[in-house]
Amino acid sequence: MGRVPRTLAVANQKGGVAKTTTVASLGAALTELGQRVLLVDLDPQACLTFSLGVDPEDLDVSLHHVLLGGSKARDILITLDEGPDLIPATIELATAEVRLSRDSGAEQSLRTALRPLASSYDWILIDCPPTLGLLTVNGLSAASEVLIPLQCETLAHRGVGQLLDTIHDVQQLTNPGLEILGVLPTLYDGRTTHARTVLETIAGTYELPVLQPPIPKSIRFAEAPAIGQTILTTAPATPGAAAYRELAKSLL
Repeated sequence: MGRVPRTLAVANQKGGVAKTTTVASLGAALTELGQRVLLVDLDPQACLTFSLGVDPEDLDVSLHHVLLGGSKARDILITLDEGPDLIPATIELATAEVRLSRDSGAEQSLRTALRPLASSYDWILIDCPPTLGLLTVNGLSAASEVLIPLQCETLAHRGVGQLLDTIHDVQQLTNPGLEILGVLPTLYDGRTTHARTVLETIAGTYELPVLQPPIPKSIRFAEAPAIGQTILTTAPATPGAAAYRELAKSLL
């Protein structure tokens, strides 16, 4: 039996909380630290795929074909220059959810698909879609840990309870070893007491660990995907890049 990678599902059914940014930037930071990293785009919007410089429209095969059993994960792997490897998504993934739901054991499809690759990596980071449907359940079922990126605003915690219910269901039904790594504050403006209060409330209400450091709000995050790179290469000296590097170190 080879080494088991740490498999981190980055999940929150609320959009716009920097899930994809977190997967791409944390993946790049772990790679810089000498870790072997695989990124998995589980979102039919394929934002992760696109943000790493791969146009989903140019792909003939993607995760969709792997989940439905037509291709092997190894055959669709994309090796990025000086970065992690990627299992890409395309919009077709949206139909996989419907087709998979007819199969028994459908929530284990991703775990099964990734198993042959596991020994090649130290980390597998899964970018879950902003829903609590079968694709996210697949991500959670394949993971050893969940990271919940959270924008510290008043309504942020509404969805946390639902997400935790889903995680609990997965723990009961398909993946008893799944652990919650913690909440990662994103788009964080520490100058406002409001952001700090929301964070303390969420951590207290749900008894969740809060990962450090918070990821600061920065326009630089929006600029990086447009050129197919992460903030670690486009703006390496910024607080945002430093925060993801510090997070990566703390996870090791």
